[in-house]
Formats: sequence, C-alpha cells, structure tokens
Amino acid sequence: MITDSVREFETERPRLFGLAYRMLGSAQEAEDVVQEAYLRWAGTDRAAVRTPAAWLTTTVTRLCLTVLDSARARRERYVGPWLPEPVLTSGGALGPMESAEQREEVSSALLLLLERLSPPERAVYVLRHAFGYGHREIAGMLGLSEPGARQHLRRARARLAEERARYAVESERQRALVETFLAASRAGDVRELVSLLAEEVSWWSDGGGRVSAARKIVVGRERVTGLLRKALEKGLVGAEFRPAEINGEAALVIFADGRLAGVVQISGGAEGITQIRAVLNPEKLTYLAGQLGAEGVG
Repeated sequence: MITDSVREFETERPRLFGLAYRMLGSAQEAEDVVQEAYLRWAGTDRAAVRTPAAWLTTTVTRLCLTVLDSARARRERYVGPWLPEPVLTSGGALGPMESAEQREEVSSALLLLLERLSPPERAVYVLRHAFGYGHREIAGMLGLSEPGARQHLRRARARLAEERARYAVESERQRALVETFLAASRAGDVRELVSLLAEEVSWWSDGGGRVSAARKIVVGRERVTGLLRKALEKGLVGAEFRPAEINGEAALVIFADGRLAGVVQISGGAEGITQIRAVLNPEKLTYLAGQLGAEGVG
C-alpha cells in the first residue's frame, strides 16, 4: 500500500532528481542522493515539516554539497578530461525543455563550466537560475545570510559570463551543425567534417581510463582533424550514429555491435564547431543506456 508519505515524495522525485543532476553533473550520483533523501524523509516526523517541498529541496541540496566536496578530489584523480553524464531529455527527465533558457541550464557545456564554481556558488546558481528560488529562500536552505547568498550568485555569474558567451550557440545553428556532422560521420567524409571545424576547435574525450580515448584536451583544427580521421578509420568502423536530444541539445549517440558506445555533443557558432565533447566511459553511459532501452532514439 502506498502511503501519503511515499506519494508525497514520489510527486517531488523528478524535480529533486533534476536539482541533484544539475548540482553534480552525474545521473548516477543524483539518483543516489535522491534515494538518501527518501530514506531521511521516511525517518522524519512529518508533523514537524511545515513545507515538504522546501524540506526535501534543502535536504537534497545539502547532500549534494557533501558529494561535491568529495567529488573534487576524485575528479582530480580522474583519467583524462572529465565530462558530465549525458541524459536523454526528450522524455522530460530533467523537466520542461520548452525555452532556450531551460535547455541551456542542463547543457553539457554549462554543466562543465559549473565545475569551476565552489560548491556553494554552484548551489546558489542552480537554485536561482534553474528553479527560481529567491535569495531569502536560498540563504535558508544553505545556512547563509541573504547578503552572503547574493554574493555567491554574483561570483558565480561573473565566473561563467565570459565562457558562456564563448560557447553560446543558437539552437537552430547547433542542430544544423549536428545534422551535417552526422551525415559526414555516416559517410566517413573527413573533408566535410573538417570544413565544420573552427580554427581553435577543442576535442574533449572522456574515457575515464576504461576505453581508448585522448587523455588530454586537444586544441586546433589540424590536431582535431587527425583524431576524427583516426576515429572514423579505426575506432568507429561499422558503428551506427543516431540523432537524439541529449541535455536539451541536438547530439549524436553511437552504437557498436548493438551496444551504446558513446555520445558526441558539440558547441559552435558562425565560425563553425568550437568544441566537441565525446563521452565514451561505459560507466557514464549506464543511465542513458537505460533511458534508450525504455524510450528508443529517433
């Protein structure tokens, strides 16, 4: 029998998962945090909880702060570039994707930039921009003064502003780049792929030491061209490329022997593709593989 307590939590679960994912950049860690929040909720006297949604939001946020403190040390030891776990968003896993702002707040490019913030700065930014909480509410959730919360937000915005502008791209332009990239990849047309690249394009390949991948960020059209050629000629022979909406953006999923082998996301603008991010670490593909098994890909 489903109790009112369980029903109340399950109503909030999608929102809590979206919050935890934005805070951590990891779907698996977000699920763990939400489950821990449920256990705490189950052991709490509900009569003492005035507003369940606020209580749960505060609990999840503080659990995420604890995870972020330990995650920084783990990511310093991570083999190669670290990228956020990709999430299929067409099914509403991270909430509505009806506006450019909503899509941008879960984009892998922004989640990667959020890694540069301190845990409190990241929490304030996510609570304010993605969930619309006021400064007083945020201060209460984080145990800060209201001026302190505002200061964290100012610092977060300042740190993100320059890089966000660099990787900003209109959704239609990005979709066009992804579609052209997809067609060229399927055809093995290296020349067409190279024509899409900006002069200072960067390649991020997250294999986590589990699969073959570049262990440093590669910068420059010539060097990235070499990687693309090698990938198409050797690593991706017989692979199947499919389009999908990942983290609110047009992206490519790669299947090899019927198994999800990777995700490719790009950022760019009028000058072409400025950043290619490939998630190849099998551990980071587990959540997405589950989504694709249930929902399929267009």
